[in-house]
Amino acid sequence: FSPEGRLFQVEYAMESINNSGAAVGILAKDGVVLATEKRVTSKLLDTGAVGCRKEKMFQLDDHVAVAVAGLTADANILINQCRLAAQRHRMTLSEDIPLEQLVRGICDLKQGYTQFGGQRPFGVSLLYAGWDEEFGFQLFQSDPSGNYGGWKATAIGANHQQSQSMLRQDYQEDVGLSEALDLALKVIAKSMDSTSLAADRLEVATITREGGAVKYKLLTEAELKPRVEAANAAEEKKKEDK
Repeated sequence: FSPEGRLFQVEYAMESINNSGAAVGILAKDGVVLATEKRVTSKLLDTGAVGCRKEKMFQLDDHVAVAVAGLTADANILINQCRLAAQRHRMTLSEDIPLEQLVRGICDLKQGYTQFGGQRPFGVSLLYAGWDEEFGFQLFQSDPSGNYGGWKATAIGANHQQSQSMLRQDYQEDVGLSEALDLALKVIAKSMDSTSLAADRLEVATITREGGAVKYKLLTEAELKPRVEAANAAEEKKKEDK
């Protein structure tokens, strides 16, 4: 601790996350939306290679996905731990792991790295989207200190305060999945440095239920393009009206 009672290592880790690409999560009545900004968009990148297919979006189990803001290398360690915990629970109890139990377990690990000398905190925040039988669709956020909380809509990464202000203003309790997708793109557009959205700079995923089964879907560029164009057109119209 510092003389003021602060943990600077945790604060530095949070600052690292604030300088990384943005991520947004929105809870809808019929699913959960996760959207992230891709920072690596080189045309030389082999997007079919292992480790390059997804930059910020990962599936942990059939019913859980995460979006990442911060150091992706640190996130890979936590994602592997989450996947192991989910599979151990399935092997032991023959059921999907409850989302909060998964989040709490990984946050206990993150908290341990703030408590001992010779280690640094994981420089990553995670948004967890999932479904369980008791609570339905859920959205959680965790940070490097090991704190976590449930949210209806939240943002992490670059310009997250501005993004959260927009979510407080525009989020509706009974929002559907399609409207949540449009809102997520609108919020991501505000947090990015560029003047307009581009489908190749986004990763968007949804968690829904179809026929009694939980379905994780990562949207393709072709699926994103019409929504991105509509979002850009709405922003242009808004500027013209001003």
